[in-house]
Amino acid sequence: MSSQGRGPSTQIDDALWSAIGDPTRRRLLDLLLVEGGGTATSLGEQLPVTRQAVAKHLGVLDHVGLVSSVTSGREKRYHVDEAQLAHAVSQLASVGSTWNARLQRIKRIAETIQHTRQEQPRQEEQHD
Repeated sequence: MSSQGRGPSTQIDDALWSAIGDPTRRRLLDLLLVEGGGTATSLGEQLPVTRQAVAKHLGVLDHVGLVSSVTSGREKRYHVDEAQLAHAVSQLASVGSTWNARLQRIKRIAETIQHTRQEQPRQEEQHD
Protein backbone atom coordinates (compact mmCIF):
# COMPACT_ATOMS: atom_id res chain seq x y z
CA MET A 1 0.00 0.00 0.00
CA SER A 2 1.26 3.50 -0.81
CA SER A 3 1.03 6.69 1.17
CA GLN A 4 0.61 9.99 -0.58
CA GLY A 5 2.16 13.38 -0.11
CA ARG A 6 0.66 16.58 -1.50
CA GLY A 7 0.80 15.59 -5.16
CA PRO A 8 1.48 12.73 -7.53
CA SER A 9 5.20 13.51 -7.72
CA THR A 10 5.58 12.83 -3.98
CA GLN A 11 3.70 9.52 -3.96
CA ILE A 12 5.84 7.02 -2.08
CA ASP A 13 5.82 3.29 -2.75
CA ASP A 14 6.02 1.81 0.75
CA ALA A 15 6.69 -1.74 -0.50
CA LEU A 16 9.59 -0.50 -2.61
CA TRP A 17 11.14 1.36 0.32
CA SER A 18 10.54 -1.51 2.70
CA ALA A 19 12.49 -3.74 0.29
CA ILE A 20 15.31 -1.20 -0.03
CA GLY A 21 15.36 -0.68 3.73
CA ASP A 22 17.04 -4.04 4.34
CA PRO A 23 20.87 -3.83 4.33
CA THR A 24 21.28 -7.28 2.73
CA ARG A 25 18.99 -6.31 -0.13
CA ARG A 26 20.87 -3.04 -0.64
CA ARG A 27 24.11 -5.02 -0.78
CA LEU A 28 22.54 -7.39 -3.33
CA LEU A 29 21.55 -4.41 -5.48
CA ASP A 30 25.11 -3.07 -5.23
CA LEU A 31 26.55 -6.42 -6.28
CA LEU A 32 24.14 -6.78 -9.18
CA LEU A 33 24.93 -3.28 -10.41
CA VAL A 34 28.69 -3.81 -10.20
CA GLU A 35 28.66 -7.26 -11.76
CA GLY A 36 25.88 -6.69 -14.26
CA GLY A 37 23.83 -9.58 -12.88
CA GLY A 38 24.15 -12.77 -10.92
CA THR A 39 22.52 -15.87 -9.52
CA ALA A 40 21.54 -16.60 -5.93
CA THR A 41 24.56 -18.91 -5.76
CA SER A 42 27.11 -16.42 -7.14
CA LEU A 43 25.73 -13.61 -4.98
CA GLY A 44 25.56 -15.82 -1.89
CA GLU A 45 29.28 -16.51 -2.20
CA GLN A 46 29.91 -12.81 -1.57
CA LEU A 47 27.61 -12.38 1.41
CA PRO A 48 27.56 -13.79 4.94
CA VAL A 49 24.13 -15.39 4.39
CA THR A 50 22.98 -18.68 2.91
CA ARG A 51 22.03 -19.15 -0.72
CA GLN A 52 18.45 -19.70 0.43
CA ALA A 53 18.44 -16.37 2.25
CA VAL A 54 19.82 -14.66 -0.86
CA ALA A 55 17.09 -16.28 -2.96
CA LYS A 56 14.42 -14.96 -0.55
CA HIS A 57 15.89 -11.45 -0.64
CA LEU A 58 16.01 -11.58 -4.44
CA GLY A 59 12.37 -12.65 -4.42
CA VAL A 60 11.45 -9.55 -2.41
CA LEU A 61 13.41 -7.32 -4.80
CA ASP A 62 11.75 -9.06 -7.76
CA HIS A 63 8.30 -8.55 -6.21
CA VAL A 64 8.78 -4.76 -6.06
CA GLY A 65 10.31 -4.67 -9.53
CA LEU A 66 13.86 -3.71 -8.58
CA VAL A 67 15.26 -6.86 -10.17
CA SER A 68 14.10 -9.17 -12.91
CA SER A 69 15.22 -12.69 -13.63
CA VAL A 70 15.81 -14.97 -16.56
CA THR A 71 15.91 -18.72 -16.01
CA SER A 72 19.14 -20.28 -17.22
CA GLY A 73 19.28 -24.03 -16.68
CA ARG A 74 18.53 -24.73 -13.05
CA GLU A 75 19.15 -21.20 -11.83
CA LYS A 76 17.71 -17.76 -12.30
CA ARG A 77 20.00 -14.94 -13.36
CA TYR A 78 19.01 -11.62 -11.81
CA HIS A 79 19.55 -8.10 -13.16
CA VAL A 80 18.66 -4.72 -11.72
CA ASP A 81 15.68 -3.04 -13.36
CA GLU A 82 17.24 0.36 -13.96
CA ALA A 83 13.90 2.08 -14.62
CA GLN A 84 12.51 0.98 -11.24
CA LEU A 85 15.77 1.93 -9.53
CA ALA A 86 15.57 5.37 -11.15
CA HIS A 87 11.99 5.62 -9.88
CA ALA A 88 13.20 4.83 -6.34
CA VAL A 89 15.96 7.45 -6.60
CA SER A 90 13.40 10.01 -7.80
CA GLN A 91 11.16 9.21 -4.82
CA LEU A 92 14.09 9.56 -2.44
CA ALA A 93 15.00 12.94 -3.94
CA SER A 94 11.39 14.08 -3.59
CA VAL A 95 11.23 12.98 0.05
CA GLY A 96 14.58 14.68 0.72
CA SER A 97 13.37 17.91 -0.84
CA THR A 98 10.14 17.83 1.18
CA TRP A 99 12.00 17.26 4.43
CA ASN A 100 14.55 19.99 3.64
CA ALA A 101 11.68 22.45 3.18
CA ARG A 102 10.09 21.32 6.46
CA LEU A 103 13.38 21.64 8.32
CA GLN A 104 13.93 25.13 6.91
CA ARG A 105 10.47 26.18 8.18
CA ILE A 106 11.28 24.75 11.64
CA LYS A 107 14.61 26.60 11.62
CA ARG A 108 12.90 29.91 10.78
CA ILE A 109 10.35 29.39 13.58
CA ALA A 110 13.12 28.58 16.07
CA GLU A 111 15.11 31.64 14.99
CA THR A 112 12.02 33.85 15.38
CA ILE A 113 11.40 32.49 18.88
CA GLN A 114 15.04 32.99 19.83
CA HIS A 115 15.05 36.53 18.44
CA THR A 116 11.82 37.34 20.31
CA ARG A 117 13.27 36.05 23.61
CA GLN A 118 16.43 38.10 23.13
CA GLU A 119 14.39 41.25 22.48
CA GLN A 120 12.15 40.86 25.56
CA PRO A 121 14.84 41.63 28.18
CA ARG A 122 15.88 44.75 26.23
CA GLN A 123 12.31 46.02 26.12
CA GLU A 124 11.90 45.39 29.88
CA GLU A 125 15.10 47.35 30.58
CA GLN A 126 13.81 50.29 28.58
CA HIS A 127 10.60 50.41 30.65
CA ASP A 128 12.47 50.47 33.97
